Amino acid sequence: MTAASHAIRFGVDLGGTKTEVIAIDGDGAERFRHRAPTPKNDYGAIVKTIAALVDAAAAATNAGPSAPVGVGIPGSISPASGLVKNANTTVLIGRPLDRDLAAALKRDVRLANDADCFALSEASDGVGADAAIVFGVILGTGVGGSLVVNRAIVRGPNAITGEWGHNPLPWPRDDERSGEDCYCGKQGCIETFLSGPAIARDYSRATGADMMATDIAARAEAGDPAARAVMANYLDRLARGLASVINIVDPHMIVLGGGISNVATLYRDLPQLLPRYVFSDTVRTRIAPPRHGDSSGVRGAAWLWP
Repeated sequence: MTAASHAIRFGVDLGGTKTEVIAIDGDGAERFRHRAPTPKNDYGAIVKTIAALVDAAAAATNAGPSAPVGVGIPGSISPASGLVKNANTTVLIGRPLDRDLAAALKRDVRLANDADCFALSEASDGVGADAAIVFGVILGTGVGGSLVVNRAIVRGPNAITGEWGHNPLPWPRDDERSGEDCYCGKQGCIETFLSGPAIARDYSRATGADMMATDIAARAEAGDPAARAVMANYLDRLARGLASVINIVDPHMIVLGGGISNVATLYRDLPQLLPRYVFSDTVRTRIAPPRHGDSSGVRGAAWLWP
């Protein structure tokens, strides 16, 4: 089945606190949207919640049984077992979520990592629609990524394409070795330097004050010396991390998502730092915020059906 056989396709964004559904037509126009709280630690309830949301969307749009469903999840399907792996919502791990949803919905279902959905959305009809190679970056509680080429998600044999957050920070300074412990079991992963909690940790160490990363960025813009130092350090680390991506992938565009992507200084200052680290005499890769903002994940889930 292809999207050409129907006018409506559904996207679901399964988050840690909320689950959202969207219905879009073949032109990407939104026809329905609704969200519900994500049940805590109850796999069966999560499946029922997604099914109820999709049923509501189908009723509101008069979509027939051929309208398919794409679901973005905080993890991925293991190519070896066919079960969910690497999920922050741990109750999903080891479960055949795609099969269980297909049975509950009686519709065709495709699953993808939420970073994949974000990047696919922006490459399909977002800020990267005119770019052949788009690298999507999530900067939030964690650090993730996805690679989209010619509006198709690049899927490798290990289902980890784009996981730059679990590589070491490039060109570390002495005070950055060996780095913080990462939940993956290693030390010094990019995620431990570039996540929102990493900004908050650095600011707390410098000042003794606890503050959210976005508030620290706002204080930096207002001229606070400690916050400015923390954000300058963050930008240099981000430039190093993304330079390694550019050196390997050479994307036309990098789209930044997640809570940290709303910090304006990233787009003003980051492009000026990249030439220090990229192995080229010029850096033409564009750095941009998402056109669809927080809606990119759920829209990208719908675009899993081209």
